[in-house]
Amino acid sequence: MAHTPADTLQTTPLHARHRALGARMTPFGGWDMPLQYSGIAEEHRAVRTAAGLFDVSHMGEVEIAGDDALAAVQRIASNDARKLEPGRAQYSALTTPAGTVVDDVLVYQLAAGHYLLVINAANIAKDVAWIRKGIGAAGDAVAVNASSRYALIALQGPRAAAILQGLTAVELDGVAYYTFANGEVANVRATISRTGYTGEDGFELFVPPAQADTVWSTLLAAGGSEGLLPAGLGARDTLRLEAGMRLSGQDMDETTTLIEAGLGWTVGWEKASFVGREALLEQKRTGPARRLVGFEMLDRGIARHDHAVYAGADRVGRVTSGTLTPFLQKAVGMAYVPVELAARDTELSIDVRGRRLRARVVRMPFYRRPREGSAP
Repeated sequence: MAHTPADTLQTTPLHARHRALGARMTPFGGWDMPLQYSGIAEEHRAVRTAAGLFDVSHMGEVEIAGDDALAAVQRIASNDARKLEPGRAQYSALTTPAGTVVDDVLVYQLAAGHYLLVINAANIAKDVAWIRKGIGAAGDAVAVNASSRYALIALQGPRAAAILQGLTAVELDGVAYYTFANGEVANVRATISRTGYTGEDGFELFVPPAQADTVWSTLLAAGGSEGLLPAGLGARDTLRLEAGMRLSGQDMDETTTLIEAGLGWTVGWEKASFVGREALLEQKRTGPARRLVGFEMLDRGIARHDHAVYAGADRVGRVTSGTLTPFLQKAVGMAYVPVELAARDTELSIDVRGRRLRARVVRMPFYRRPREGSAP
């Protein structure tokens, strides 16, 4: 990612709050964002055992509306938006004609003929241009960059529902995974979505930017006794990797297809058309030459992004993400390798700072949250 001068970085409505909390800030996707507050490992463990609060207002939002809005979403997004209804959300992707990934997106159906797409912060300008070009022939549908209308706060962790329930009249037991409801949080108008990017139960709250500070501060005060901590981008990255969630631009991009990235389940194969359909159907028929796999290190060391992967003496792939997970205390990662090397328990080696270290292909996700009633 190109370096952005500090004085040109964008800031979220909570920027002053992060500074006041003593956050270590970092440039990310053109934004000045909190990397950590008390420490990545502590924030990570708080989300796994209690709750964490994230400012994700840097994410972008695009609204698509009109009588032909469904046709427009169907054309530009890989998943089948006919499965949605008002109050439901869907994980999907924007794809090139080659079936490779422009960005991953969450699609919310706000009402009949009205959709909200949440896109990644670093891709806002690219995605908006892509969407507008893609829906050009889709009747009267109009796409609007609505990013300035929303602040987005993520409350994640096993105590998230208990913390939030004390601040809203919305019955959270009635908000199922990947659904949302409109109401108030801390007396502020909010859309409450049971979604997230950490592998835990939790919520993403769309609120007016001018009142984001009220919601953030009230949540932190209410959740303190429950173990809630503010959490930054560092913990967000280790949590999503531990949960096997791909990062757009790193684990998948315009050189990798949805099938190679293990996201064939986000393709609406029954749709008559969408950008990339023919290429993905052909790859589904013939099979991909490579796949994104999860691995854990067998030797002591941590593989990082772009480290080379070897099978014997042959360089066969590259690491896309890698870390020592604070909760599992394992060095894990993701890498693209030839499909014949993608089977579980296949041994590989990874060049970590000039040393060839052994690794083993394992099933993802590395971490799966315990369900209610299951053994710890």
